[in-house]
Amino acid sequence: MSATTTRPVDLPAGTAPLGGHSLRAYDAGLLLLRLVLGAVMAAHGAQKLFGWFGGGGVKGTGQFFEMSGYPAGESMAVIAGLSEVLGGLGLTLGLLTPLAGAAVVGTLINAVAVKWGGGFFAPAGVEFELLLAAAAAGLALTGPGRIAVDRFLPWLRSHRLGYGVAAVALGAVMAALVLLIRN
Repeated sequence: MSATTTRPVDLPAGTAPLGGHSLRAYDAGLLLLRLVLGAVMAAHGAQKLFGWFGGGGVKGTGQFFEMSGYPAGESMAVIAGLSEVLGGLGLTLGLLTPLAGAAVVGTLINAVAVKWGGGFFAPAGVEFELLLAAAAAGLALTGPGRIAVDRFLPWLRSHRLGYGVAAVALGAVMAALVLLIRN
C-alpha cells in the first residue's frame, strides 16, 4: 500500500476514526453535561413547584412572576416549573433530548429577560442563565450521545441536526410568545 492509501483499521468497540478521538470520550462528556444541567434545572423547577431547596413554591413564585410583569403568576409558575422539571429530567435521562433542551432554553430566555437590567455578572446578572441556555441548546443540537434513553427510540436513535435546530427554534418562539404577554 502506498503512503496515501488508507486501509480499514480494526477499532475497539466504541471508537471511530474521528481524528483519533474516541466516541466513548464524547459520550462520557455529553453524559456528564446532561446529568449536571438536568439536575440543576430539575432542582430549579422543584423550587417553583414544591418549594423545595428554599424555593417559593407555586404561590411565592407566582407572586414573583406577577411582580416581574407576567399575568396569572401562579399559572406561569406552574408552566415554568414543569418546563424546568420535565426538561431537566429529560436531559438527565437523555429522553427526547431536543425537546427537553428546548423547554430549558425557553424558560431561560424568559429568565434572562427578567434579569436583563442587572448587568452581566452575578448576583444580579445573567451569565448563569446564559450559560445554562447555551448548554441546553448545545445538547439539543448535538444530541444526547449514546448513553441515553433516546438510543432506544427509533426516530431519535440517530440524532439529526435538524431535530435540534427545530427544537431550539420552538423553544425560542414559545419564549417570545410568553414575553409578548409580559408587561
